[in-house]
Amino acid sequence: MPDSDTRFAQLRGWLTHQLSDQHFSLAPASADASFRRYFRVTVNGETTIAMDAPPPQEDCRPFVKVAALMRAAGLNVPRLIAQDIERGFLWLSDLGTTTYLDGFTEANTDGAMNDAIDALIVWQGASQANVLPPYDRALLQRELDLFPDWYVGKHLQATFTDTQNKVFTTVSELLIASALAQPQVYVHRDYMPRNLMLSTPNPGVLDFQDAVYGPITYDIASLMRDAFVSWPEERELDWVVRYWERAQKAGLPVNPDFAAFWREFEWMGLQRHIKVLGIFARINYRDGKPHYLKDTPRFINYARRVATRYRELAAFAKLLDELEGRARQVGYTF
Repeated sequence: MPDSDTRFAQLRGWLTHQLSDQHFSLAPASADASFRRYFRVTVNGETTIAMDAPPPQEDCRPFVKVAALMRAAGLNVPRLIAQDIERGFLWLSDLGTTTYLDGFTEANTDGAMNDAIDALIVWQGASQANVLPPYDRALLQRELDLFPDWYVGKHLQATFTDTQNKVFTTVSELLIASALAQPQVYVHRDYMPRNLMLSTPNPGVLDFQDAVYGPITYDIASLMRDAFVSWPEERELDWVVRYWERAQKAGLPVNPDFAAFWREFEWMGLQRHIKVLGIFARINYRDGKPHYLKDTPRFINYARRVATRYRELAAFAKLLDELEGRARQVGYTF
């Protein structure tokens, strides 16, 4: 780390105190799309994790709260060793070095995804109202608005025409109404292979600090239609059916009609895809992290696939095609 990294020096000093001056080393542990940083702490061959979440950009309290909820439900999450909430430092147990995304092989993928489905059902089964913030209309709309503000405005250097704006407003309302009509459960909000660790018990679950109480299809859509890996649709469908069957057996309030559930799943995924396109552009232009933009074609493809399947969303598919033309004009690619 550079000598000018004041927070790193503060974190090292805090850990020195926690470890009673034992010798230790610090090395970057993972990248993050937020302002948070993670470091692997090694002492006598044993490793733990230090989180640096600088206030006022980040708040450690939701992480601590959700970790406790998940651990109480029976999920494998980092154990809190020490905390300094005011300064934004957490010291955590280490769930290992291999994410699902990095560790997938043809031999282990099906078993790993089964474990992820089972863990998700456990998490949803622990749900209680009025514990986590609601995934309400205002939040859903703020997320959708990232698309015209950051992806269209900043990345494509464009502004919606009146017609395009009407299309986007109509589609946004349809997606929000579908989400709000679903049964509400605990939502991790980024339940994807990059945030799941191959571990014992499997999976280890990370990056849950933004958890909310919201639509039951959100996390399974995140898992199936990921930012960094895509699956053949036949395989995706098989996993979604497994989730739906197991969720019913567990007493979760999924739609008993699979066709209706699949539509809810697809529309919820589309809301997320639109949001993530905006987030990836914001991370590039506001935060100076350009590598996320290379995965935007995956989300455009997800969004187009869903939009072309449903009559109510056909105008949005056309809008995506118009934006693709704009992207070529300004030198961007999907």
